[in-house]
Parts: sequence; structure tokens; C-alpha cells
Amino acid sequence: MNTSPFSTRAPSDAEGSSSVGGAGSLQAGEQFVPADDGTRLYVRTRPGPSAVVSLLCDGIACDGFIWKYLWDLLATRTPVAHWNYRGHGRSHSPVDPERITVEDHARDLGAVRTSIGDPEVVLFGHSMGCQVLLEHYRQRPEKVRALVLLCGAPGRVTHTFKGTDALAQVLPRMIDVVDRHPRLARALWGGVPPELALRVAFALGEVDGKLMNPKDLLPYLEHMVDIDLPMFLRMLRYAGEHTAEDMLQDVKVPALVVASDRDSFTPPRLAEQMAKTLPHGELFMISGTHAAPLEQKQLVHDRVLAFLDGVLST
Repeated sequence: MNTSPFSTRAPSDAEGSSSVGGAGSLQAGEQFVPADDGTRLYVRTRPGPSAVVSLLCDGIACDGFIWKYLWDLLATRTPVAHWNYRGHGRSHSPVDPERITVEDHARDLGAVRTSIGDPEVVLFGHSMGCQVLLEHYRQRPEKVRALVLLCGAPGRVTHTFKGTDALAQVLPRMIDVVDRHPRLARALWGGVPPELALRVAFALGEVDGKLMNPKDLLPYLEHMVDIDLPMFLRMLRYAGEHTAEDMLQDVKVPALVVASDRDSFTPPRLAEQMAKTLPHGELFMISGTHAAPLEQKQLVHDRVLAFLDGVLST
């Protein structure tokens, strides 16, 4: 697995961590946390001035690249914690290979919350992380102060990717081909240099090369080639089958929805509908793509801090 680009030291392999205290005493550190099936999850933390913790949830196949600038910014208001999904980043592969659904990640988030002292939290999610935090809220809404949903949707993302259900249609066939030809698939998957993938992403407009520093996207592309391909495809299929749309109206806390007008992964109309359905939802639409937190840093930072200050003042 890739090393997180934000790590300050190698984490201890022991359960728990002496650097993590109770609510309001989070310290800088790293640890491995056991999920309910024994899978070891990587968690990193840093201190901040509040007893409320900002807890960050990635998109699929990500290990923290999207939080590069928000990591420091949020620490001016709250302690911050970030974790890797099972099979991602420094977290270990799942003990049970079938435990890779959105519901499984949501339960893992509960283990992460417990490991940092079970404080009140503001949950941040990017892309699939929006589904994870919404599903987690369904499972355990206690002590959740607010939600920040960035460039995501409540579910069924493979049915709306680039505005069609084509991905959902071809995904079962892709999984079958990879299962029948694992060595060839692995060679093809890992054979594309990240620098080439970066140029392709810019050329296709999947990210905005005029707004983003190319170095900010490279950690994601480097991590992608290390992800277990069969696991990734199955996880993507599960994300496409999952939805939290049915429980949006039950979310009782403030929710900031940040969307991008050129997001081809999760079209902005989905974010608009999500913000309307959430009882205390606020929509912030900006010009950008799926990587808006890196493309429109100042706009996102200003809006997120204003939202967070409002939450902390109540």
C-alpha cells in the first residue's frame, strides 16, 4: 500500500495509540484501529482548539490527496482526523474480502470514532465518502454535529457517472474479465505511468489543468495503481448499488453540500437535489470538476470555515 503523503512518522502496529486521548485532547499521531472483523484501519490525527473533531472520509481509491490543504486549515478550528478505507492507503486488506460495501465502511467509521475518544464530530466526505458518512449517520447519528459533503451524491453513482448508466451496465462484465484474467488485468492496470494518466485526465477535462497544481493530483494516480483491482471494481459495484437517498430527510444536523458545475463523476444536479432534500442543507455551487477542493481552494476554504464557525458557535 502507498504511504500517505501527509504522514509525519510511521505508526505503531499496536492496537490503540498513546497519542490519542479523550474528547478535546486529540494529539498529533498515527495508529492502526481494529474494525469489527479484525481488519486494521490506518488513522492519523492532529490537535486543534475545539472539543469537536473534523473527521475526513475519502472517495473510492483515494488515500487523502483531496484533503491536502483542508488538513491544515481545519486544524485552525478543530482537531482533525483522517482514515484510510480497508484495502486503501496504509489500512490492511479486508479480513473478509466481501466486507467492502458502503455499509461496511460506515461501520469502520464507527470504529475510528471510538478510537479517537468518541468526541462530537463534523463528518467530511468527498465523492464516495458522502455515501459513507450518510450511511454512518443512519447507523449512529449520536454526537454528529454537522456534515460537509463535497462533490458527491447519496448513492447509485455508477448509474449517473457522466450522466448515463453505462458504467453500471459494463461493470459486471469488467469484473468477470478481471476474474478470468487476473495477471493480465493487473499488468494493464499497473502499467500506465501516473504522469501519463495525469496528462490524459487534463486532456479529457476530468480535472481542470488551469486551476490545479498537477502535483496535487499525482498522489491519487500513484495510489490508484497500488489498489487491488478486483477489490476496487467490486467496491465500485457496491457503491453503485447503495443509496442513502431514503434517509436524507431524517438528517437533523446542518449539512453543507459543495458541488462543481463540471463534475462528470457526480453530476451537480444530484448535489442540488440532495441539498434540497436535507432539512438543514445548504448548497454551495462553484466552477470546477470532481477535484474542486484542489482547484478552487480559496472559495472552498472560505465557505467551509464559515460553515464550521457557525456549527461551533451553536
